[in-house]
Amino acid sequence: MKRLSNLKEEIGVWVTMQQNVTDILDLARLEDESLRSDLEREITILESEIDERQFYAMFSGKYDPGDALLAIHAGAGGTDSQDWTEMLQRMYLRWAEGKGFDTEVLDLSPGEEAGIKSVTIAVNGLYAFGHLRPEKGVHRLVRLSPFDAAHRRHTSFALVEVLPQVEDNTAIEIDPGELRIDTFRSAGAGGQNVQKNDTAVRITHIPTGIVVTCQNERSQSQNKENALRVLRARLLELKQREQEEHLAQLKGEFQKVEWGSQIRSYVLHPYQMVKDHRTGYETGNTQAVLDGDINSFIEAYLRAQIGEKI
Repeated sequence: MKRLSNLKEEIGVWVTMQQNVTDILDLARLEDESLRSDLEREITILESEIDERQFYAMFSGKYDPGDALLAIHAGAGGTDSQDWTEMLQRMYLRWAEGKGFDTEVLDLSPGEEAGIKSVTIAVNGLYAFGHLRPEKGVHRLVRLSPFDAAHRRHTSFALVEVLPQVEDNTAIEIDPGELRIDTFRSAGAGGQNVQKNDTAVRITHIPTGIVVTCQNERSQSQNKENALRVLRARLLELKQREQEEHLAQLKGEFQKVEWGSQIRSYVLHPYQMVKDHRTGYETGNTQAVLDGDINSFIEAYLRAQIGEKI
């Protein structure tokens, strides 16, 4: 039903565009000078819609139309990196809100002093995975540290993972006998908000060693369901990565991607700039980017993948 709804929405856009073309041609055939401004306005709207359709045509991956799981992990840099991870969480949540995507925080591990150690967010909406796929990688922040008494410049790192949500359980089969499921009390604020029951769930996939936790729901069963959703996504990614590595080795071009190769730098001092190192696209409006304006970076990456420039 979800796939049917998505297809109806996508086809509906093309049907509407087709009708708009017919209306524009009908206006043009009237050759009425008083209708020129209306005609020009309709043509401008149509051109904008065509540009948008061209953008969506770049989402050619199998899982691009589907939902995504976004995970952000603090890297080297201590408290600064944990604060940077929280800044990235805010950036992506604001971006998703602007795109009309639904978001749900499945798991969050707070930092000791400030920020967060890691967070997993479900992003639901048509082409959510396609949009977020270019964001996968290490993000680097350079700024004057608010946590350094001497106010020195610090460099922080955070890893962004983007996984497709697996709707079809048959795509990834999980043997219950290969799982170790532990429950524990959710961490969080004290007072009335403290959890008195073991509602948080940790699932370990024994053959691969993959561990996922979910603790944001008050129900243990809901946390378990969300944890299994994340586990399926991670197992799918592992399967895809193994296939890609095998093909690359056959072609003689396999190169392992390590933690240190950042995809984007956000420099707040001594100058203001956000630059994507894969495409060369950059902007000096760092505040807009941190407020969720990352569409140009996504488009630049997608265009670079098909040999175009933004």
